[in-house]
Amino acid sequence: MASTIQALPTEVVYLITAGEVIDSLASAVRELVENSLDAGATRIVVYLWPQQWRIRVADNGCGMNLEDLQQAATAHSTSKIRSSDDLWKIHSLGFRGEALHSLTTLAELEILSRPADGNLGWRVVYGDDGKAQTVEATAIAPGTVVTVSNLFGNCPSRRQGLPSAAQQIKAVQATIHQIALCHPQVTWQLWQNDRIWFTISPATTTGQLLPQILPQVRQGDLQELKLEIPHPTKSALSLVVGLPDRCHRHRPDWIRIAVNGRMVKSPELEQTILSAFHRTLPRDRYPICLLHLEISPDQINWNRNPAKTEIYLNELNYWQEQITQAIDQALRIDDANFKDAVQTTRVSKLLKAAEEKGSYQFNPSKTESTQHSLKAVAQVSNTYIVAEHPGGMWLVEQHIAHERVLYEQICDNWQLVPVEPSIILYQLSPAQVSQLQRIGLDIETFGEQLWAVRNIPTLLQQREDCAEAILELSWGGDLQAAQVAVACRTAIRNGTPLSLPEMQTLLDQWQRTRNPRTCPHGRPIYLSLEESALARFFRRHWVIGKSHGI
Repeated sequence: MASTIQALPTEVVYLITAGEVIDSLASAVRELVENSLDAGATRIVVYLWPQQWRIRVADNGCGMNLEDLQQAATAHSTSKIRSSDDLWKIHSLGFRGEALHSLTTLAELEILSRPADGNLGWRVVYGDDGKAQTVEATAIAPGTVVTVSNLFGNCPSRRQGLPSAAQQIKAVQATIHQIALCHPQVTWQLWQNDRIWFTISPATTTGQLLPQILPQVRQGDLQELKLEIPHPTKSALSLVVGLPDRCHRHRPDWIRIAVNGRMVKSPELEQTILSAFHRTLPRDRYPICLLHLEISPDQINWNRNPAKTEIYLNELNYWQEQITQAIDQALRIDDANFKDAVQTTRVSKLLKAAEEKGSYQFNPSKTESTQHSLKAVAQVSNTYIVAEHPGGMWLVEQHIAHERVLYEQICDNWQLVPVEPSIILYQLSPAQVSQLQRIGLDIETFGEQLWAVRNIPTLLQQREDCAEAILELSWGGDLQAAQVAVACRTAIRNGTPLSLPEMQTLLDQWQRTRNPRTCPHGRPIYLSLEESALARFFRRHWVIGKSHGI
């Protein structure tokens, strides 16, 4: 096997503005693991001895021959680029040729490796100049084992400036989790002080892997979507979103963006994701969203941050539009993505509560896809619409379903219409007057402590409590908050009897909304009761006997 690792030309070295940044246990682990992934590894084992500042990464990748091993740790040596043009065609995770050389200046480095087509493995120990000091044949399975010992041993001040051992271990775990989410097909095993720490089993998709990392989230709480995008070059957009009526976070800590297999920071795309979830979650709650873009390398500039954690993206506006549309598609309820048991957890709790009064036990069913076509069949307590669909039945809360319908109509067509006679309000504070003016209302002094409102939102035009509604709008919030308030006040009240045609009209309107799962305040709108779960609850699979007509 010919050598693939070569020293870079001087002009390419100068173009690499940052080099690898190894400033902690976690960053060292990241660089070694990325090399394993670039080598095609499907199984990676990481061993940590934090007190000894020692790391070992073993993989089943393609391995290196002796010639490559002897050059692997010399400065600016890499198998991944050859010229300055290659910097704009990068598909690998590591490419600058600095990681292993940097480690030789910061620690003791040993590599054992054997190529897949080789009969013999080699062990190489490197000096602090990156040159091989010890070379000997060794027995090893195909793949590579890299051991870093006494990290920062020659820089005691670097160790003193680092976080505590516990914090560094937590950072290693977070690093592996982020990388695993970008490469769900890989098996991971982490050891700490010669004891197994955690494992991550491979999965077909990121959404199937996520519950291993975020145990409070179930796969039924997630919606996955993958889109092929032809422009500007053949690209793909993969999306995993937590359904807003199922799961959300107190902090924006699970808005994750990956590009070509690496988790990155992109404040612009993170804001795009937050905007796409606006008015689908409760106040001060944030979505779970994992976005992975697979795009041509010439559309990316990795030189935003030395650690390759932040990027500049060409045609940013285009990608923001694609992401917004993809999230909208993922949040809809339609034949393509509907799961009739997406609420397995909540349904299970309801049925378990019911069964506690009897002697049965219930096992929640697996999710199954089915077409849905809602048909209104009844109203419960003048509050819930009972709807039938081929997979079972739904309970839809009429007020918040209508609120979602009206809110999206208002957002799409916010109109203020003149009103005659004017609506007179009494004893408004200057702040309230300013607030009404801020959302577009024409208001002026009408007398002592009196104000006249000359125009109002269209939906309030026919309401008897219009003055109370405008007073409510005066208490604060931006235009969107005002639109939510108008929708909430105008929506059908719970306790209002509806005819079957009225219920059906509401269901049809609601299903056509962009975000049908939650109301603008983030409350869930519907509850799905799967037919197969009902069948199990009523024991329809039991064979009692023909004499009973069953």
